[in-house]
Amino acid sequence: MKKAGGAEKKKKQAAKKDVFQLFAEKVRDHKDLVSRWAVLQETRVEYFRGKDFVSFVRNHLELKDILELDRSLEPEDVANILLKKNLLVRCDRVVKTVRPGKKKLSTFPAHLEIYHDQVFSENDAFFAWTFVKRRPLWQTLLSFCWPVLTLAICLFPVYPHQVKLLILYSCAGLLLLILCLLLLRAMVFGAFWILLGKRVWLFPNILAEEATLKELFQFWPQKDEGERPKWTARLFYTIVAVVAILILRHHAPDEAARARYQRRVSNIIDDVLEWSPSLALSGMMEKQTVMNITEPHDNVTDSKGSDEKVFSPADVDDESTPKEEVEEVTENVEDSDHQKNF
Repeated sequence: MKKAGGAEKKKKQAAKKDVFQLFAEKVRDHKDLVSRWAVLQETRVEYFRGKDFVSFVRNHLELKDILELDRSLEPEDVANILLKKNLLVRCDRVVKTVRPGKKKLSTFPAHLEIYHDQVFSENDAFFAWTFVKRRPLWQTLLSFCWPVLTLAICLFPVYPHQVKLLILYSCAGLLLLILCLLLLRAMVFGAFWILLGKRVWLFPNILAEEATLKELFQFWPQKDEGERPKWTARLFYTIVAVVAILILRHHAPDEAARARYQRRVSNIIDDVLEWSPSLALSGMMEKQTVMNITEPHDNVTDSKGSDEKVFSPADVDDESTPKEEVEEVTENVEDSDHQKNF
């Protein structure tokens, strides 16, 4: 009976541990908990703020039902249990000073370090998940597609011509879209900064390394937290921008230079698109045939003295050589051969 009671007690303890693990996974997968990605001791982790965790648990009491007997615990107590079970780790920001031009510290820092006191707190405290998030099915399937994509890229030269054109124009269009987007962001930022003295970035997280996919395509910019720039700085950069535009316009290539560059690039692209294994094999066979045909002439040439040079009409028949000079050279070669025979 004692053994049976001890086994049941162990099962309850294991179930209790699994309950908090399940609660942590549910909370991490929930979309309402505001979280970000940062670098913690050369490791990329997902973290959240302490006050966001408290408000999240209080607004989603249905998740506390997972805790069963511990559903009556306060959010602070639940967080402390997660810290003791090493499901969370308390972190602190690495940069603790306000950067020049900013009024306050960043809300979500990009670099963190482990805090010395592993106790839950709401006041400027950050907590990172320590367990590995379960990978969705689409990510697993996507991991098997990378080798296929790599092989497809390597086999690009043997694709049909229409497929090559489709891939070429798709990649060129995507690259042009990215460059136009970056140029548009810079122009909008420069116009608002010079005219109104405000920092406005369209797609503010497009170049952020720690941004999630949802934040990456956020169109409307965040509120400007920096100080208003001085009018002298705005005037200086206005003059610099006008001078740069005038210099670029003065040194812009003319229509002839643009046509030459376009023709040269088109030739390179055509060489890539028109390549095929059959053409490569035919070129190798023609080269081998030419080498076999020229071997007897090479032997005849080698049998002659080193101070003699054999000319042929094909050797001197060049576009830059006049027709009269070609005929004169040919006659001189024939006369010298006739004299040697005598």
